Amino acid sequence: MADITSLHRKRPRTPGPGPEPLWREVLGRNLRAAREERGSRLVDVAERAGLSPQYLSEIERGRKEPSSEMIAAVTGALGLDLADLLTGIAGDVRRHRGTGPALGRRPAGPVLMAA
Repeated sequence: MADITSLHRKRPRTPGPGPEPLWREVLGRNLRAAREERGSRLVDVAERAGLSPQYLSEIERGRKEPSSEMIAAVTGALGLDLADLLTGIAGDVRRHRGTGPALGRRPAGPVLMAA
């Protein structure tokens, strides 16, 4: 009987981008990039946001799915506008996909939305 790794190697690869990235992973990357861009330490941002440094670290690594209140607390602690964060996330998803939606057309795939 073949093991999983040998089955994986035999499967033909399909061309094109991989699956859509997870929201929490793209969010985390963008939050970490914003924090590092500002030269802020994780512990300082966590304290200003009212979170533990461990929880903020897990958000940044895409391991936790934070609530809208948590996202608002972190963006506030970073002095980051939510619209700017969402624009960055949308850009990352488009780059991953390798395309952007044509002007006036609806995207064919899943759409990331925030309330």
